[in-house]
Amino acid sequence: MYSEQCYHFFSSMSDTSTQKSELKKSCVNCGAELLYAPGTTVLNCEYCSHTEEIIPLENEFEELELKAYLSEMGGQTHSEEITMLHCKNCGANQHVEENYKSLHCVYCSMPLIVEDAYKEDWIIPGAVLPFQIDQEKAHTVFKNWVQKLWFAPNKLKKATLDPKNTKGLYLPYWTFDAQLDATYTGQRGQYYYVTKTVGSGKNRRTVQERRTRWYPASGSISGFVDDILEKASKQRSGIIPKKISKWNLKLLKPFDSSFLAGFITEKYTITLKDGHIEAEKEARIIANRWARRDIGGDTQRVSSINMKLTEETFKHILLPVYVSAYKFKGKLYNFYVNGESGKLSGKRPYSFWKIFFFVLLILSVIALIVFFVNQAESQ
Repeated sequence: MYSEQCYHFFSSMSDTSTQKSELKKSCVNCGAELLYAPGTTVLNCEYCSHTEEIIPLENEFEELELKAYLSEMGGQTHSEEITMLHCKNCGANQHVEENYKSLHCVYCSMPLIVEDAYKEDWIIPGAVLPFQIDQEKAHTVFKNWVQKLWFAPNKLKKATLDPKNTKGLYLPYWTFDAQLDATYTGQRGQYYYVTKTVGSGKNRRTVQERRTRWYPASGSISGFVDDILEKASKQRSGIIPKKISKWNLKLLKPFDSSFLAGFITEKYTITLKDGHIEAEKEARIIANRWARRDIGGDTQRVSSINMKLTEETFKHILLPVYVSAYKFKGKLYNFYVNGESGKLSGKRPYSFWKIFFFVLLILSVIALIVFFVNQAESQ
């Protein structure tokens, strides 16, 4: 399911072979690290421009059996040990890059020291959605957005001049599949209209008032629920906005860590068990929607649903986003660009002095207008 060589972070397999599953790949010409070129299927050397094609894996996406993983024994399969750094400021867990002596958290820019690294097991990703836009384009999206902001601090605009402030990050998500079967009870509503007279005198008129007749309804529904997407990481800060949390999952590729080369990869902090609990809630919403569609009529009420999920499987997947962190007056601001669609979202600071002088300018203009009007009236 995954390649024998991976190029972003380093780890060892948890089986008895102890072979390296994730090693950086060096350029055959100059020895520099090859990096994934977003939107392509090649690894590129930024020093001598040598490229290598990423050979697509023939494997289909491997859906892992959920029940086995929720048991202690199941968690030992399709897993491996990786080296991690934990940000003490915001709680993010990030993979270590071998060539760094120190680095900064992608969310809050706090220093991360390699000496604090530790080993952890993780479930190997089953799929990855490679970055479709490069850092330069993502930074341009961010820069153009900031330049158009009213009352943005000058320091924020200066921060957009350096592309290094915009970092590519692969986010962990869980996806869940299941066969959904349910029985339901409820009511089907049919609209009808009655004529009523309202008002009095000249304002007296007739109107059509809509009412509903309710009829009992019950039945069963069945279907396959595909790729319920649930986030797998959570920090005290740096929450990815819903506005950009939409990816085209049709672009997913079987996991090959060549796509991770040159990017930071975050480890999940929401367990598979907790992710499954959220997925069950989403499945119940889907069942409710299916039940309403089955009831028909003009409107519906669902009183009860007895839902059962079988043949449950899951995947651990990685999805792309660019992050830019900026501090203003001691407060952290994060900006995000979807690494697939290029959509941007973020909270911005305001410059008190720019707002102050703008208001002062408006008041001065109003005062001048009043002055000239008074002068004209006195003549």
